[in-house]
Amino acid sequence: METSLSLLERLRNSPDDADWSRLIEAYSPLVRAWVLRSGVQPADADDLVQEVLLVVHRELPKFQHNQRTGAFRSWLRQIVVHRLRNFWRSRDRQIAPGDDEQLRQLEDDGSHLSQLWDREHNLAVARKLLEMIESRFTESTRQVFCRLVLDGADADTVAAETGLSLNAIFTAKSRVLRELRRLGQGLLD
Repeated sequence: METSLSLLERLRNSPDDADWSRLIEAYSPLVRAWVLRSGVQPADADDLVQEVLLVVHRELPKFQHNQRTGAFRSWLRQIVVHRLRNFWRSRDRQIAPGDDEQLRQLEDDGSHLSQLWDREHNLAVARKLLEMIESRFTESTRQVFCRLVLDGADADTVAAETGLSLNAIFTAKSRVLRELRRLGQGLLD
């Protein structure tokens, strides 16, 4: 199963149910977490996530990936912001000043919140891609990669934990990263 720029191209040009399922499975948890973080009640969060994904479904054929790092995640972030604003307006509620400021920051590509979105996006997609390719690697290779890349542990610590040499640690990391980069092209930095 491939999640990459080619997945985006297939979804734009000749989508099938399996491709949409992959996208929904990969992005629903991320979008839901940000919707909840923005003050939406859990009872409304699923509906709002569905709205975001419907906009993605409707607008993706028009999305032009500009080959710049993070183009899709930035586009998705903007959809989330717009859906959140529409959500609050549809409830005939004023957006609380703190919530409005949070939406403005999330909208701003250079803000701390948008950078947090970027990191969380990349981690969510990396974890999903890792699930997709886990059968291609041994348990120890996956463990080494997760400790180094996802958990941020240093190589000496991972070597001590696993009993592997530093060379084996870096080789395992490199093998998994190479496959993740291939699958995540266009979606991950």
